[in-house]
Amino acid sequence: MKGLWKNVAAASALALLGLGSAAEAKTQIVWWDFLAGGDGVRMKALISAFQKDNPDIEINATTLEWGVPFYTKVQTSAAIGQGPDVMTYHLSRLPLGVSTGTLRPFTDDELKSVGLTKDDYFASDWDAAHVDGKLYAVPLDIHSIVLYYNKDLLKKAGLLGDDGKPKGFDGLDNFNAALKALTDAGSGHYALSMHNGQPDGSSVWRIFYTLLSQQGGTFMKDGKVLDGDNLGKAEKALNAMANWAAQGWMPKNTTYPSSIALFTSGKAAMHINGVWEVPTMVDLAKQNKLGFEWGAIPVPTLFEHPATWADSHAFAIPNRKGNDIAPDKLKAVLTTIAWINKHSIDWASAGHIPAYKPVTESPAFETLKPNADYSALAKTAVFDPKSTITGVASPAYDAATNFMEPAVNGQMDAKSAIEQTRDELQNALQ
Repeated sequence: MKGLWKNVAAASALALLGLGSAAEAKTQIVWWDFLAGGDGVRMKALISAFQKDNPDIEINATTLEWGVPFYTKVQTSAAIGQGPDVMTYHLSRLPLGVSTGTLRPFTDDELKSVGLTKDDYFASDWDAAHVDGKLYAVPLDIHSIVLYYNKDLLKKAGLLGDDGKPKGFDGLDNFNAALKALTDAGSGHYALSMHNGQPDGSSVWRIFYTLLSQQGGTFMKDGKVLDGDNLGKAEKALNAMANWAAQGWMPKNTTYPSSIALFTSGKAAMHINGVWEVPTMVDLAKQNKLGFEWGAIPVPTLFEHPATWADSHAFAIPNRKGNDIAPDKLKAVLTTIAWINKHSIDWASAGHIPAYKPVTESPAFETLKPNADYSALAKTAVFDPKSTITGVASPAYDAATNFMEPAVNGQMDAKSAIEQTRDELQNALQ
């Protein structure tokens, strides 16, 4: 009996050793992201699904505070050889990350090893992922601003086409006429709502940059901000927005939550905001809390060229000083990035347009509404200038808060606001 127990103990020990080896065989990768709300829920689900398909890789994920705190933490940790193996990153912030030596570039061969190539991505997205000819991030999506609309109110004003989409909106004069008609027909309701109040001018920047780009304007080039006739185009863009408020077609000093509530309560016929609010509309509609049919389309072309501000969530690898990513971890990171890209139809449910074209061009995406109705903007997307002072949570956004937003609300004339924006950002480049 004593010998039997000895054999059992030995077998158990071997089994435990086997289990230990299996556990050790897993490649552990540290992941940081800034994804909260619906984005966070969807990414966690993607990570869980990935690990079921790839049991040899374990992702230890941490969500940090969005904006400046995230990018500061990434920069400081990489400088001392710490931080994640992979992280989410906005393409608009790549220039800052590259300038501080925080990011490690990807090579073509690394992408090819997991079946990714340049041809898989939209040109605007792919270009924004490069700095000085090197690829510093792999795009996951294109997220932009869109025009949300109340079909019932547009139909009442004679502005809804047979296809269920707005009609007669192209051109600033036509759009303004539509805003007036919606206001006149709305029993005291607004034609449009947008976030144009505290705490920041992010929405004002996105709409301003859209209208500047539609004129063929360039915000920054060769180290000069709003040089030449771009200053006049910028003033024209800001004046257009200020006029909407001055005419009473949209309310002034509206906070972000209030701008959404005006639309979802039926008190504003249209709403300009990011695609990230699509889940809000979808959920309210499912709960029968909207009380009207809604849709979303690209922001109309109000000037000469179709163009819309855009940014992208992407994946990047930090350049950890003295602690480069190990080959096995790099392979696991690349495998993770490729898998999530190829399964990004689930990410699209957050309102985003997948950057990976085989998904965006798939039958599954074509039936995804309203995403498919505004997917064309992926080809006309304009990213913020490649600069350390532009992009999310940047000095350009601060200037929009300090100067552009007051101009939209009639507290400053557009010319002064644009000139002060130019001067402040030009000084920031020195």
